[in-house]
Amino acid sequence: MHGKAEPSKGFTGSAGGPDPRRPNRRRFLGVGALAAASVVTAAPAPFAAPAPVPASTRPRAAARPLFLGTYTSAEGGGTGVGLATYDTVTGVISGAGTVTGVENPSYLAVHPDGTTLYTVNEQQDGGVTAIALPGAGGGSPTVLGTRSTGGAGPTHLSVHPGGRWLLSANYTSGSVAVHPIGASGALGERTDLVTHSAPPPGPGQQGPHAHQILTTPDGGHVLAVDLGNDTVYTYRLDTSAGTLAQVSYARLRPGAGPRHLTFHPSGAFAYLANELDNTVVVCAYDPATGELTPGEPQSTGAGQAGGNFPAQLVVTGDGAFAYLANRGHNSLTRYAVEASGARLRLLATVPVGGDFPRQLALSPAGDLLFAANQRSNSVTVFHVDPDSGELRSAGAPFRSPVAVCVLPL
Repeated sequence: MHGKAEPSKGFTGSAGGPDPRRPNRRRFLGVGALAAASVVTAAPAPFAAPAPVPASTRPRAAARPLFLGTYTSAEGGGTGVGLATYDTVTGVISGAGTVTGVENPSYLAVHPDGTTLYTVNEQQDGGVTAIALPGAGGGSPTVLGTRSTGGAGPTHLSVHPGGRWLLSANYTSGSVAVHPIGASGALGERTDLVTHSAPPPGPGQQGPHAHQILTTPDGGHVLAVDLGNDTVYTYRLDTSAGTLAQVSYARLRPGAGPRHLTFHPSGAFAYLANELDNTVVVCAYDPATGELTPGEPQSTGAGQAGGNFPAQLVVTGDGAFAYLANRGHNSLTRYAVEASGARLRLLATVPVGGDFPRQLALSPAGDLLFAANQRSNSVTVFHVDPDSGELRSAGAPFRSPVAVCVLPL
Protein backbone atom coordinates (compact mmCIF):
# COMPACT_ATOMS: atom_id res chain seq x y z
CA MET A 1 0.00 0.00 0.00
CA HIS A 2 1.33 3.40 -0.91
CA GLY A 3 0.60 6.85 0.46
CA LYS A 4 1.14 10.35 -0.76
CA ALA A 5 4.03 12.35 0.57
CA GLU A 6 3.55 14.00 3.92
CA PRO A 7 5.20 17.33 4.71
CA SER A 8 8.28 17.07 6.90
CA LYS A 9 7.32 17.76 10.50
CA GLY A 10 10.74 17.97 12.12
CA PHE A 11 11.69 16.22 15.35
CA THR A 12 8.87 15.96 17.86
CA GLY A 13 10.64 13.83 20.43
CA SER A 14 8.05 11.04 20.39
CA ALA A 15 9.67 7.99 21.92
CA GLY A 16 8.17 4.51 21.78
CA GLY A 17 8.11 2.30 24.85
CA PRO A 18 9.39 -1.26 24.94
CA ASP A 19 7.42 -3.94 23.12
CA PRO A 20 7.21 -7.20 25.07
CA ARG A 21 7.11 -9.17 21.83
CA ARG A 22 10.68 -8.39 20.86
CA PRO A 23 14.03 -8.33 22.66
CA ASN A 24 14.76 -5.26 24.77
CA ARG A 25 17.94 -3.86 23.25
CA ARG A 26 17.70 -0.31 24.60
CA ARG A 27 18.46 -0.64 28.31
CA PHE A 28 21.63 1.41 27.85
CA LEU A 29 19.80 4.57 26.72
CA GLY A 30 20.46 6.42 29.96
CA VAL A 31 24.17 6.73 29.24
CA GLY A 32 25.64 10.19 29.65
CA ALA A 33 27.77 12.39 27.42
CA LEU A 34 30.19 11.03 24.85
CA ALA A 35 33.89 10.90 25.56
CA ALA A 36 35.91 13.44 23.64
CA ALA A 37 39.16 11.60 22.95
CA SER A 38 40.19 8.23 21.59
CA VAL A 39 42.82 5.73 22.61
CA VAL A 40 43.88 2.69 20.64
CA THR A 41 44.71 -0.09 23.07
CA ALA A 42 46.38 -3.47 22.83
CA ALA A 43 47.36 -3.13 19.19
CA PRO A 44 50.15 -5.58 18.40
CA ALA A 45 51.21 -3.70 15.27
CA PRO A 46 50.43 -0.43 13.45
CA PHE A 47 46.89 -0.62 12.09
CA ALA A 48 46.34 0.26 8.46
CA ALA A 49 42.96 0.44 6.76
CA PRO A 50 43.44 0.88 3.01
CA ALA A 51 40.52 1.55 0.72
CA PRO A 52 38.59 -1.52 -0.42
CA VAL A 53 40.41 -3.38 -3.20
CA PRO A 54 38.49 -4.81 -6.18
CA ALA A 55 38.27 -8.58 -6.01
CA SER A 56 39.90 -8.90 -9.44
CA THR A 57 43.12 -7.22 -8.26
CA ARG A 58 43.24 -8.36 -4.63
CA PRO A 59 45.92 -10.95 -3.77
CA ARG A 60 44.39 -14.32 -3.01
CA ALA A 61 46.08 -14.48 0.40
CA ALA A 62 46.04 -11.25 2.38
CA ALA A 63 45.12 -9.79 5.76
CA ARG A 64 42.36 -7.24 5.41
CA PRO A 65 40.93 -4.78 7.99
CA LEU A 66 37.78 -5.59 9.95
CA PHE A 67 35.89 -3.41 12.44
CA LEU A 68 33.60 -4.47 15.28
CA GLY A 69 30.67 -2.62 16.84
CA THR A 70 29.46 -3.17 20.40
CA TYR A 71 27.54 -1.68 23.31
CA THR A 72 29.98 -0.06 25.72
CA SER A 73 27.29 0.48 28.36
CA ALA A 74 25.95 -3.08 28.33
CA GLU A 75 26.98 -5.58 31.00
CA GLY A 76 30.09 -7.29 29.68
CA GLY A 77 30.20 -4.90 26.75
CA GLY A 78 33.14 -3.53 24.86
CA THR A 79 35.24 -0.41 25.38
CA GLY A 80 34.89 1.07 21.91
CA VAL A 81 35.24 0.15 18.25
CA GLY A 82 37.08 -3.14 17.87
CA LEU A 83 39.98 -3.32 15.41
CA ALA A 84 40.89 -6.59 13.74
CA THR A 85 42.07 -8.20 10.52
CA TYR A 86 40.87 -11.27 8.69
CA ASP A 87 42.69 -13.73 6.46
CA THR A 88 41.06 -13.65 3.04
CA VAL A 89 41.78 -17.35 2.48
CA THR A 90 41.03 -18.96 5.85
CA GLY A 91 38.61 -16.37 7.20
CA VAL A 92 40.42 -16.36 10.55
CA ILE A 93 40.03 -13.09 12.48
CA SER A 94 42.88 -11.60 14.53
CA GLY A 95 42.39 -8.80 17.06
CA ALA A 96 44.34 -5.54 16.60
CA GLY A 97 43.17 -3.28 19.43
CA THR A 98 40.30 -0.93 20.21
CA VAL A 99 39.42 2.69 19.50
CA THR A 100 38.12 3.94 22.84
CA GLY A 101 36.32 7.19 23.56
CA VAL A 102 33.35 6.16 21.40
CA GLU A 103 30.16 5.28 23.26
CA ASN A 104 27.85 2.47 22.13
CA PRO A 105 29.17 2.13 18.55
CA SER A 106 26.48 -0.38 17.58
CA TYR A 107 26.54 0.17 13.82
CA LEU A 108 29.43 1.06 11.52
CA ALA A 109 29.89 2.33 7.96
CA VAL A 110 32.92 3.38 5.95
CA HIS A 111 33.30 6.33 3.57
CA PRO A 112 33.42 5.34 -0.12
CA ASP A 113 37.08 6.39 -0.30
CA GLY A 114 37.98 4.14 2.65
CA THR A 115 39.59 6.90 4.72
CA THR A 116 36.94 7.46 7.41
CA LEU A 117 34.86 5.16 9.59
CA TYR A 118 31.49 6.32 10.95
CA THR A 119 29.59 4.92 13.90
CA VAL A 120 26.32 5.61 15.64
CA ASN A 121 26.30 6.30 19.39
CA GLU A 122 23.19 4.36 20.35
CA GLN A 123 21.96 6.04 23.52
CA GLN A 124 19.36 8.51 24.74
CA ASP A 125 21.37 11.52 23.57
CA GLY A 126 22.11 9.99 20.19
CA GLY A 127 25.15 10.86 18.15
CA VAL A 128 27.28 9.93 15.16
CA THR A 129 31.07 9.81 15.32
CA ALA A 130 33.74 10.07 12.60
CA ILE A 131 37.04 8.17 12.94
CA ALA A 132 39.95 8.86 10.56
CA LEU A 133 41.64 5.65 9.40
CA PRO A 134 45.38 5.43 8.75
CA GLY A 135 46.65 4.84 5.25
CA ALA A 136 48.83 2.04 3.97
CA GLY A 137 51.77 3.46 5.90
CA GLY A 138 50.18 2.43 9.19
CA GLY A 139 49.37 4.37 12.31
CA SER A 140 46.39 4.57 14.61
CA PRO A 141 42.76 5.56 13.94
CA THR A 142 41.83 8.98 15.29
CA VAL A 143 38.42 10.15 16.49
CA LEU A 144 37.52 13.32 14.57
CA GLY A 145 34.49 14.21 16.66
CA THR A 146 30.84 13.50 17.37
CA ARG A 147 27.65 15.27 16.29
CA SER A 148 24.17 14.96 17.75
CA THR A 149 21.57 13.14 15.67
CA GLY A 150 18.83 15.14 17.36
CA GLY A 151 17.14 11.96 18.51
CA ALA A 152 17.41 8.93 20.77
CA GLY A 153 18.79 5.48 20.09
CA PRO A 154 20.32 5.78 16.60
CA THR A 155 20.74 2.24 15.28
CA HIS A 156 21.85 2.65 11.66
CA LEU A 157 23.83 4.97 9.43
CA SER A 158 25.07 5.03 5.86
CA VAL A 159 27.13 7.31 3.66
CA HIS A 160 25.50 8.77 0.55
CA PRO A 161 27.41 7.48 -2.53
CA GLY A 162 28.67 10.97 -3.33
CA GLY A 163 30.57 10.93 -0.03
CA ARG A 164 29.28 14.34 1.12
CA TRP A 165 26.41 13.31 3.41
CA LEU A 166 25.94 10.95 6.34
CA LEU A 167 22.44 9.56 6.91
CA SER A 168 21.32 8.14 10.26
CA ALA A 169 18.18 6.58 11.77
CA ASN A 170 17.03 7.23 15.36
CA TYR A 171 15.17 4.13 16.54
CA THR A 172 13.65 5.38 19.78
CA SER A 173 12.63 8.77 18.37
CA GLY A 174 11.47 7.45 15.01
CA SER A 175 13.43 10.09 13.09
CA VAL A 176 16.11 10.31 10.42
CA ALA A 177 18.96 12.82 10.25
CA VAL A 178 21.47 14.20 7.74
CA HIS A 179 25.00 15.48 8.46
CA PRO A 180 27.49 17.02 6.03
CA ILE A 181 30.88 15.35 5.58
CA GLY A 182 33.87 17.65 5.24
CA ALA A 183 37.02 17.15 3.16
CA SER A 184 38.78 15.60 6.17
CA GLY A 185 35.94 13.15 6.74
CA ALA A 186 34.77 15.05 9.83
CA LEU A 187 31.06 15.72 10.32
CA GLY A 188 29.40 19.13 10.31
CA GLU A 189 26.27 20.21 12.15
CA ARG A 190 23.07 18.41 11.26
CA THR A 191 21.30 19.82 8.19
CA ASP A 192 17.97 18.00 8.55
CA LEU A 193 15.90 15.93 10.96
CA VAL A 194 12.57 14.36 9.96
CA THR A 195 10.27 12.43 12.30
CA HIS A 196 7.96 9.74 10.94
CA SER A 197 4.63 11.13 12.06
CA ALA A 198 2.34 9.32 9.57
CA PRO A 199 1.00 6.73 9.00
CA PRO A 200 0.17 5.79 12.61
CA PRO A 201 2.17 3.18 14.53
CA GLY A 202 1.43 -0.51 14.12
CA PRO A 203 -0.27 -2.73 16.71
CA GLY A 204 1.47 -2.74 20.07
CA GLN A 205 3.73 0.19 19.15
CA GLN A 206 3.84 3.49 21.03
CA GLY A 207 5.44 5.39 18.19
CA PRO A 208 7.66 5.22 15.11
CA HIS A 209 10.99 3.35 15.28
CA ALA A 210 13.32 4.21 12.40
CA HIS A 211 15.68 1.24 12.06
CA GLN A 212 17.56 1.83 8.81
CA ILE A 213 18.34 4.52 6.24
CA LEU A 214 20.10 3.89 2.93
CA THR A 215 20.47 5.27 -0.58
CA THR A 216 18.96 3.33 -3.48
CA PRO A 217 21.46 1.79 -5.96
CA ASP A 218 20.55 4.33 -8.65
CA GLY A 219 21.36 7.13 -6.21
CA GLY A 220 18.06 8.87 -6.83
CA HIS A 221 16.29 8.19 -3.54
CA VAL A 222 16.83 7.53 0.15
CA LEU A 223 14.80 4.82 1.90
CA ALA A 224 14.05 4.77 5.63
CA VAL A 225 12.72 1.57 7.19
CA ASP A 226 10.48 2.15 10.21
CA LEU A 227 9.69 -0.86 12.41
CA GLY A 228 7.15 0.97 14.59
CA ASN A 229 5.04 2.28 11.71
CA ASP A 230 5.32 -0.87 9.54
CA THR A 231 6.42 1.47 6.75
CA VAL A 232 9.29 2.16 4.36
CA TYR A 233 9.57 5.87 3.47
CA THR A 234 11.04 7.18 0.22
CA TYR A 235 12.85 10.53 0.25
CA ARG A 236 14.78 12.68 -2.18
CA LEU A 237 18.00 14.11 -0.80
CA ASP A 238 18.89 17.65 -1.84
CA THR A 239 22.62 17.14 -2.32
CA SER A 240 23.29 20.87 -2.09
CA ALA A 241 21.36 21.65 1.09
CA GLY A 242 21.42 18.24 2.78
CA THR A 243 17.65 18.10 3.28
CA LEU A 244 15.14 15.30 2.79
CA ALA A 245 11.80 15.60 0.97
CA GLN A 246 9.39 12.68 1.29
CA VAL A 247 7.92 11.48 -2.01
CA SER A 248 6.07 8.27 -1.08
CA TYR A 249 5.80 5.47 1.44
CA ALA A 250 5.09 1.75 1.31
CA ARG A 251 3.13 0.04 4.09
CA LEU A 252 3.75 -3.50 5.24
CA ARG A 253 1.00 -5.56 6.85
CA PRO A 254 0.18 -4.47 10.42
CA GLY A 255 2.57 -5.94 12.97
CA ALA A 256 5.21 -6.93 10.41
CA GLY A 257 7.92 -4.83 12.06
CA PRO A 258 10.18 -4.14 9.04
CA ARG A 259 13.79 -3.87 10.20
CA HIS A 260 16.41 -3.99 7.44
CA LEU A 261 16.30 -3.89 3.65
CA THR A 262 18.94 -4.83 1.09
CA PHE A 263 18.92 -4.46 -2.69
CA HIS A 264 19.51 -6.99 -5.43
CA PRO A 265 22.51 -5.92 -7.58
CA SER A 266 20.13 -5.05 -10.43
CA GLY A 267 18.57 -2.33 -8.29
CA ALA A 268 15.10 -3.39 -9.40
CA PHE A 269 14.25 -5.43 -6.28
CA ALA A 270 14.91 -5.22 -2.56
CA TYR A 271 14.53 -7.80 0.20
CA LEU A 272 13.07 -6.80 3.54
CA ALA A 273 13.48 -8.60 6.86
CA ASN A 274 10.43 -8.25 9.13
CA GLU A 275 11.43 -8.57 12.78
CA LEU A 276 8.04 -9.06 14.44
CA ASP A 277 6.14 -11.43 12.18
CA ASN A 278 9.23 -13.52 11.26
CA THR A 279 8.98 -13.09 7.48
CA VAL A 280 10.86 -11.71 4.50
CA VAL A 281 9.30 -9.73 1.64
CA VAL A 282 10.49 -9.14 -1.92
CA CYS A 283 9.84 -5.52 -2.94
CA ALA A 284 9.87 -4.06 -6.44
CA TYR A 285 11.59 -0.67 -6.75
CA ASP A 286 10.78 1.94 -9.40
CA PRO A 287 13.75 4.32 -9.82
CA ALA A 288 11.63 6.85 -11.73
CA THR A 289 9.19 7.44 -8.86
CA GLY A 290 11.02 5.99 -5.88
CA GLU A 291 8.04 3.76 -5.11
CA LEU A 292 8.65 0.50 -3.31
CA THR A 293 6.00 -2.19 -3.83
CA PRO A 294 6.08 -5.03 -1.26
CA GLY A 295 5.11 -8.54 -2.31
CA GLU A 296 3.71 -11.35 -0.18
CA PRO A 297 5.43 -12.33 3.09
CA GLN A 298 7.63 -15.42 2.85
CA SER A 299 8.90 -17.93 5.39
CA THR A 300 12.26 -17.62 7.08
CA GLY A 301 12.35 -21.36 7.68
CA ALA A 302 13.23 -20.50 11.27
CA GLY A 303 10.37 -21.35 13.60
CA GLN A 304 7.39 -19.21 14.50
CA ALA A 305 6.82 -15.49 15.08
CA GLY A 306 7.49 -14.63 18.71
CA GLY A 307 10.34 -17.12 18.92
CA ASN A 308 12.47 -15.82 16.07
CA PHE A 309 13.35 -12.25 15.14
CA PRO A 310 14.89 -11.83 11.68
CA ALA A 311 17.65 -9.24 11.70
CA GLN A 312 19.17 -8.66 8.30
CA LEU A 313 19.50 -9.98 4.75
CA VAL A 314 22.62 -9.83 2.59
CA VAL A 315 22.87 -10.66 -1.12
CA THR A 316 25.88 -12.02 -2.99
CA GLY A 317 27.51 -9.72 -5.50
CA ASP A 318 26.33 -11.81 -8.45
CA GLY A 319 22.77 -11.69 -7.14
CA ALA A 320 22.46 -15.48 -7.00
CA PHE A 321 21.93 -16.03 -3.26
CA ALA A 322 20.62 -14.23 -0.20
CA TYR A 323 21.24 -14.95 3.48
CA LEU A 324 19.12 -14.02 6.50
CA ALA A 325 20.24 -13.77 10.15
CA ASN A 326 17.72 -15.35 12.55
CA ARG A 327 17.87 -14.23 16.19
CA GLY A 328 16.20 -16.72 18.50
CA HIS A 329 16.44 -19.62 16.06
CA ASN A 330 20.16 -18.78 15.91
CA SER A 331 20.51 -19.76 12.29
CA LEU A 332 21.23 -18.47 8.82
CA THR A 333 18.65 -18.98 6.10
CA ARG A 334 19.91 -19.45 2.54
CA TYR A 335 17.73 -18.39 -0.39
CA ALA A 336 18.19 -18.85 -4.11
CA VAL A 337 17.48 -15.61 -5.96
CA GLU A 338 15.41 -16.29 -9.06
CA ALA A 339 13.56 -14.49 -11.86
CA SER A 340 16.24 -11.81 -12.18
CA GLY A 341 15.77 -10.88 -8.53
CA ALA A 342 11.98 -10.98 -8.36
CA ARG A 343 11.77 -14.19 -6.34
CA LEU A 344 13.43 -15.78 -3.32
CA ARG A 345 13.34 -19.56 -2.94
CA LEU A 346 14.14 -20.95 0.50
CA LEU A 347 16.90 -23.56 0.30
CA ALA A 348 18.01 -24.34 3.86
CA THR A 349 18.88 -23.05 7.31
CA VAL A 350 22.15 -23.78 9.10
CA PRO A 351 23.22 -23.05 12.70
CA VAL A 352 25.05 -19.75 12.99
CA GLY A 353 27.39 -21.09 15.65
CA GLY A 354 26.51 -18.34 18.13
CA ASP A 355 23.64 -16.75 20.03
CA PHE A 356 21.47 -13.96 18.62
CA PRO A 357 23.06 -13.03 15.25
CA ARG A 358 22.44 -9.29 15.12
CA GLN A 359 24.15 -8.41 11.83
CA LEU A 360 25.71 -10.03 8.76
CA ALA A 361 28.36 -8.89 6.30
CA LEU A 362 29.93 -10.40 3.19
CA SER A 363 33.59 -9.81 2.45
CA PRO A 364 34.22 -7.56 -0.58
CA ALA A 365 35.21 -10.66 -2.57
CA GLY A 366 31.94 -12.32 -1.54
CA ASP A 367 33.56 -15.60 -0.51
CA LEU A 368 33.28 -15.07 3.26
CA LEU A 369 30.20 -14.37 5.39
CA PHE A 370 30.56 -12.85 8.87
CA ALA A 371 27.90 -12.98 11.61
CA ALA A 372 28.01 -10.77 14.74
CA ASN A 373 26.43 -12.77 17.59
CA GLN A 374 25.32 -10.40 20.33
CA ARG A 375 24.59 -12.76 23.22
CA SER A 376 27.49 -15.16 22.74
CA ASN A 377 30.03 -12.34 22.40
CA SER A 378 31.36 -13.76 19.17
CA VAL A 379 31.79 -13.42 15.43
CA THR A 380 31.40 -16.54 13.32
CA VAL A 381 32.77 -16.82 9.80
CA PHE A 382 31.64 -18.98 6.89
CA HIS A 383 33.07 -19.81 3.48
CA VAL A 384 30.53 -19.19 0.71
CA ASP A 385 30.37 -21.70 -2.14
CA PRO A 386 30.02 -19.59 -5.32
CA ASP A 387 28.01 -22.24 -7.19
CA SER A 388 25.59 -23.58 -4.57
CA GLY A 389 25.68 -20.75 -2.05
CA GLU A 390 26.26 -23.33 0.69
CA LEU A 391 27.98 -22.11 3.86
CA ARG A 392 30.91 -23.90 5.50
CA SER A 393 32.27 -22.88 8.88
CA ALA A 394 35.67 -21.21 8.80
CA GLY A 395 36.52 -22.46 12.30
CA ALA A 396 36.15 -21.43 15.91
CA PRO A 397 34.30 -18.15 16.63
CA PHE A 398 36.26 -14.97 17.26
CA ARG A 399 35.57 -13.65 20.75
CA SER A 400 34.31 -10.07 20.85
CA PRO A 401 32.28 -8.47 23.68
CA VAL A 402 28.61 -7.91 22.81
CA ALA A 403 29.31 -8.19 19.09
CA VAL A 404 26.50 -6.39 17.28
CA CYS A 405 28.21 -5.25 14.06
CA VAL A 406 31.06 -6.57 11.92
CA LEU A 407 32.47 -4.61 8.97
CA PRO A 408 35.10 -6.31 6.78
CA LEU A 409 36.93 -4.19 4.16
